[in-house]
Amino acid sequence: MISSSITYKNNQWKGLNEFKHDKKSVQLLIVFADRLIIEEKAIFTILKNEFPKAEIIISSTAGEISRNTVDDNSATILAISFEQTAFKIVKGNIREFKNSFELGKSTVEKMPKENLSYIFLLSDGNIINGDELIMGIQSNLDKSVIITGGLAGDGFNFNKTLVGYNDDVDEGNIILLGLYGDKIKIGTSHKGGWDVFGPERIITKSEANILHEIDGENALDLYKKYLGKYADKLPASALFFPLSIKSADNNFYIVRTILSIDEKNKTMRFAGNLPEGSTVRFMKSNFDRLLDAATDAGLESTQHLDMNNIAPSLSIIISCVGRKIVLGERTEEEIDAVLENLSPEATVAGFFSYGEVAPQKDLHTSFLHNQTITITTFAEAE
Repeated sequence: MISSSITYKNNQWKGLNEFKHDKKSVQLLIVFADRLIIEEKAIFTILKNEFPKAEIIISSTAGEISRNTVDDNSATILAISFEQTAFKIVKGNIREFKNSFELGKSTVEKMPKENLSYIFLLSDGNIINGDELIMGIQSNLDKSVIITGGLAGDGFNFNKTLVGYNDDVDEGNIILLGLYGDKIKIGTSHKGGWDVFGPERIITKSEANILHEIDGENALDLYKKYLGKYADKLPASALFFPLSIKSADNNFYIVRTILSIDEKNKTMRFAGNLPEGSTVRFMKSNFDRLLDAATDAGLESTQHLDMNNIAPSLSIIISCVGRKIVLGERTEEEIDAVLENLSPEATVAGFFSYGEVAPQKDLHTSFLHNQTITITTFAEAE
């Protein structure tokens, strides 16, 4: 595998003219970019001219990552050529299906399954239920296939997100990039670093990702009580106080972020489902623990590759927009913490998302995560 990254901001390119590989041999471009840059489309004309044989997959972001730099209003482009790995890209759109589960199930049907070992998922982050999408994909997939990826972002606007394949860029899209064969080696990790507080409680009324009641009390009123002075700053302050949820089907907690609040109906809408009967706890941010979690994630993502004596040649970092808001000016410290355990020769790029996708540790099943940092490392064996 040969990989490089280039960046684009203010109509200026970094790395394009100094590109060390044969541009005509590049097979795949993965573009993480500000939504307005995607809508302008000028960048894609240049990429097509410079990399004529490359397939392009695209996601809008809430911030771009290139090695140890975090930026906004820019684009980070990964240029990849596989030496011993085949790949396949398929696309779907939520408008063609009755729900996100059916979207995931139908889209992955388009992908050949023989020798499929990994899927990189990019999804609209605004109008698709990430939980249902992942369940739909996995319902039609062998459990040995690893899935990681993220939901597209739109800065701090939460207005609309864009995902695309070549010229088809739109709201409601999902893209699945499948890698094939036993030569491609994948390492993954996801970490949170949030502190829990208050007692365990039970969700007593919910509808998919809409939360009504906890322990028989109105959930919004209870949440505001715990937030105290921060309740006046809702919904923005919700990013500082996510929920930790454990469903009856799982013995581990997953973090869920509040996307919006309905004061009239006294409900909260989350990025993923909150099944009735699930155990829930309130959470709060802790700067040092967030950074420690990033260090641990970088180390864990390489451990599988280390067992095979393979150094990763590419690492994709997807971190939640909520972490970026909480860390503020310390956001680049999170990326530096990851890099402590990654090879200095590896290409490193990624974006800030509205949701992260990664397998739970020791399980092949992937889940939608919020407020986490996820890392996927790639290498090709000889």
